[in-house]
Amino acid sequence: MKTAFLLLVTLLASTAFADDPSAKKDSPNSPVYTVREYDSKRDPEQDLKRTVQVASKDGRRILLVVGGDWCAWCRRLEREFSANAEIAAVLASSYVIMKVSVSDDNGNLYFLQDYPDIDEYPHFYVLDAAGKLLHSQPNRAFERLGGYKSASMLEFLKKWAPTKSAK
Repeated sequence: MKTAFLLLVTLLASTAFADDPSAKKDSPNSPVYTVREYDSKRDPEQDLKRTVQVASKDGRRILLVVGGDWCAWCRRLEREFSANAEIAAVLASSYVIMKVSVSDDNGNLYFLQDYPDIDEYPHFYVLDAAGKLLHSQPNRAFERLGGYKSASMLEFLKKWAPTKSAK
């Protein structure tokens, strides 16, 4: 009986994160999010632990996107990720995306203290499947008047995607 109970608890714990609405996929080519919304009440350290578990299953990279709903470029980025089929496909095959909220209520400074400084939002950190920082990327390289330079964003994502042998 005790074993059955532990198995049930383990099963529920393992599916709770996958059932998080912020982690759901819309289609096979939709980007995979472990945290889809900027939420100042989330614990990014716990989120990263779970994100590493997801990424390490198939050797995908982790894309931390730091920003907030208050950020116009962050909202534009979400549209770019979902509207551009080529970008969405690269994200779906090579990355697990985790949003980290920065707001007046919670700057998540404790979590971000071990990463390079941020001077604009959104800011991108590319991590390997184990959670090791590989690259820090400001948003400005991708901006164009009113939107994103899709070719620059795609080049960035392809450059930092894991190699076939790493998957």
